[in-house]
Amino acid sequence: MKVFKNFKDYSSQKPLALSLGMFDGVHLGHKSIIDELIKIGTENNLETAILTFWPHPRFVFNPNEDLKLLNTLEEKKQLIEKYRIDNLFLKEFDEEFRNLTGEEFVRQILIDKLNVKYLIIGYDHSFGKNKSGNFALLQKLSKELDFEVEQMEAINIHENNISSTKVRNALLTGNIKEANEMLGYSYSVSGSVVHGKKIGRTIGYPTANIDIESIKLLPKKGAYIVEVDVKGQSYKGMLSIGTNPTVNGEKLTVEVYILDFDGDIYDEKITVRFRDFLHDEIKFEGLEKLIERLDEDKRLTEEYHF
Repeated sequence: MKVFKNFKDYSSQKPLALSLGMFDGVHLGHKSIIDELIKIGTENNLETAILTFWPHPRFVFNPNEDLKLLNTLEEKKQLIEKYRIDNLFLKEFDEEFRNLTGEEFVRQILIDKLNVKYLIIGYDHSFGKNKSGNFALLQKLSKELDFEVEQMEAINIHENNISSTKVRNALLTGNIKEANEMLGYSYSVSGSVVHGKKIGRTIGYPTANIDIESIKLLPKKGAYIVEVDVKGQSYKGMLSIGTNPTVNGEKLTVEVYILDFDGDIYDEKITVRFRDFLHDEIKFEGLEKLIERLDEDKRLTEEYHF
């Protein structure tokens, strides 16, 4: 997959089948668009492309909003590349771009610069200044500018439309299985292992503290059953998101106890995939009660079938 951060770097004049949007999470709704994109590309001898934005436009419109994303940029690239898309355009949502009307965007970017011949958009997608671009505008322009346009239907699970917002809400309420069902894969976080307070090792549960990009959405505070990828191997793990209230902690940390593992992994990058929710963050009366709960969490994790 070729990745372009600037349209000026794109020189191929082979016509494109393209879809545009944030694709945050690259969930099953996005996958349905990508599957259709690849089918159209194959049938019509078109290269496939996705045009997305980085950073998220909401960071531009609402700079004080504490928006967290389902994917880091690297994760998004990896997920899209997995589906064998030919081209990925990562457009900065700058002042010039945000002032383009929907029609200007179609004419100047999609047609003149990218030579789009087939455009696929999601069921609720709008674009351009003041959201002036929509499916009706695309249908009107397609005849004049000689391209085809298709609007995908929403993908439903349990009679609910899948959306990035609904995935976020599921994670923020600890509904890991629901989030994973909408994503089509297990939600994950990655980061380097950093030094913590090392309290876990004194009670028989040494944990790896993970330094995670601030832009990444974390599920609600609590304990989780996870799968941990470290040094090319996968292990079961118990992960905690919280402030460690039992020992009067204040800083939010992400710590994972890796079952059947013993090794020095400081500065190693590890990936943790969420499988199920164990319980909310608890402030115990003392370390003895904490250890009892950890023993129970470990039993549940050992019995859990991945």
